[in-house]
Amino acid sequence: METAPPLPLPVLELEMRAPYEMIHHLASSNAVVVFSMSDCCMSTVAKRLLFSLGVGPTVVELDERADGPSIRAVLYQLVGAHQPTLPAVFIGGKFVGGVETLMARHINGTLVPLLKEAGALWL
Repeated sequence: METAPPLPLPVLELEMRAPYEMIHHLASSNAVVVFSMSDCCMSTVAKRLLFSLGVGPTVVELDERADGPSIRAVLYQLVGAHQPTLPAVFIGGKFVGGVETLMARHINGTLVPLLKEAGALWL
């Protein structure tokens, strides 16, 4: 049984470019973006915290998208292997972190000012 030869590097780069560009576009054109899995409890906590503060984040449920696995692979590369990739929260075009970072910022009082600076909150 023959196996297919590995994809040449330029083809792999092209496959990864589309999800990367989508992530970059969403993060740079929305105040808050959450990349999530609909059945992930940590993603639910992050979304509920933001909603409770009055933020309407752009939510991308990766398990509901055909390109979800490739987006998650790019997030894994962007975030780094030492952190869980989901939820991945971007505020003001910058990667903030996951639920732990979001909660820590909320507790230490830096989340609301960050959200205001990004234009996600007006009060």
